Parts: sequence; structure tokens; C-alpha cells
Amino acid sequence: MTEKYIRFQKQRDLGEIITDTFKFLRQNYKLLFRLIAGIAGPAFLIMALLLGYYSFMMGKSLINPFNQNFDNYNTSFFLTIFLLLISFIVFYALLYNVVFTFIKSYIRNRGHIDEDEVALNAKKNFTSMFGLFLVVGIFLFFGFLLIIPGIYLWVPLSLAPAVLLFENRGIGGSLEEVFRIVSKNWWMTFLSLVLIYLLVQVISMIFRMPLFLYYFMKALSMTQEGATVDPTSLFDWVYVVLNIVASLIQHLLSVIMIVAVSFIYFNLHEKKYATGSMEEIEQLGRTNDE
Repeated sequence: MTEKYIRFQKQRDLGEIITDTFKFLRQNYKLLFRLIAGIAGPAFLIMALLLGYYSFMMGKSLINPFNQNFDNYNTSFFLTIFLLLISFIVFYALLYNVVFTFIKSYIRNRGHIDEDEVALNAKKNFTSMFGLFLVVGIFLFFGFLLIIPGIYLWVPLSLAPAVLLFENRGIGGSLEEVFRIVSKNWWMTFLSLVLIYLLVQVISMIFRMPLFLYYFMKALSMTQEGATVDPTSLFDWVYVVLNIVASLIQHLLSVIMIVAVSFIYFNLHEKKYATGSMEEIEQLGRTNDE
């Protein structure tokens, strides 16, 4: 492999986590996104269709909340939200599986990727990841009702998918282990997650600029034309398409966060168990013996 191998199993500070995240993506983005498209692509397309319908209905509800067909509209609206939520969970379960199994193959093969291995394991672990997301979602929902518990839980639970995939644990074992490795490093983990999340949001804002500009120009044009213009025209097909594209790009940009989470996980795991250091010492010993 021409690119320098990136060792995951080592301790890193925040700057190194961010640097190595983008370095890893720069080296592997073509193959990684090809595998994402092949495995999580169908779920992504379903999510896109539901997101488009949701955007259209949301725009109509903001303009005309007292719709004459309120009962039918309300039922359709909440059904769409439910299906959209399920599609999100399915897509992200597949996305996390692809990225983490990709990294797992990268580590096992010292920089080379076994595509068949990634595809097989990503699909095989789907049920466990889907179940973990449901459990994590319930914990966070009730935690954020009280705000502080939600913030506290969000930090370790963000790393639970990494424990599930990299350590081949069940849902219960993953939740137990993640609290163990985060316990003495909560604040540093919190800071790392927040800064990386904000970085991803700044990048995603760039792709939302066409939507903001279109909405602003359309609203300005309607203001100049007067009150006779139908306000629902603000949410035309151009707005819906731009909103869908911007939202879908934002979801794909979450790959940055997932890769960063893997580096954060290995950093915490190394601080707790130092397994990477021991493996490196053993490898050096074997090399010297030869």
C-alpha cells in the first residue's frame, strides 16, 4: 500500500484525533463510499424519498396549520415522521456497520481492505446495531427530558456502537463496557465529541447555503410583489429538492463523526487496557527474533 498505514490502537490528543480522521478519509474515501453506496444505498434512497415528502408536508403545515382536512393530514404527517424515523435508524445502523467493519478490516490487514469481509460483517451485525440504536434512543430520550442526565449519557452512549463492533459484544455488554472506559475521561471525551460535531456542522452549512439563498431571494421577491402572492409558493419543488440534497449531504458527512468516534474509542481503550502497546511490543519482539 502506497499510503502510510494509520495505527488506530494508540493514545491520541484531540488534535491528533481530528488530523488522523481526515487523513484516514483522504486515503480511503473512494472505496469506503463505494461500499456505503452498495450496502446502505437502498436505505439511503428510501430515507431520501421520505425526507422529501416530509419537507413538503412540513412546509405546508407552517403556511397553513389549520388545514381543512386536518384529521387526514395529521394522520399522514405522523405516519411519515414514524417511517422517516425508522428509515433513519436503518440507514445509520448500516452506515455505522460499514464504517466500523471497514476500519476493522483495515486494522486486521494492516491497511488493506477485504471488501467481501466488510460487506458480510456489515450485514451480519445489522440486527445488533439496530437494537442498540433503539436502546440508546430510549435512554437519551428520557435522559434529555431532564437535560443534565441526557448530556451525561450522550457521551458514553455515543461510543457504544464502536464497542459493539470492535469488541464483538452484545448490546448489554457494549453498554456496560462503554461506561467503564469513559468513566475517568468523561470531560475529555465530551469536549472531543462536541468539537468534532461542531466541525461537521460547519462543513454541512456550506452545502446548505444554496437553500438559504434560494429561500431568502424567494421571500424577498414575494415581499416586493405584495400580499396577493400565495405563501405556499415559498415551498416549491426547488426548495424541496435543495432541502433534500442538503439534508442527505449532512447525513453522509456523519461519516466524519463515525471515523472520529473510532479514534476516540481506541484512545480510551488504550488508556484503559494498553492492548495496542502490548501488541506492538510483541511484534517488535518477533521481528528481533527473526
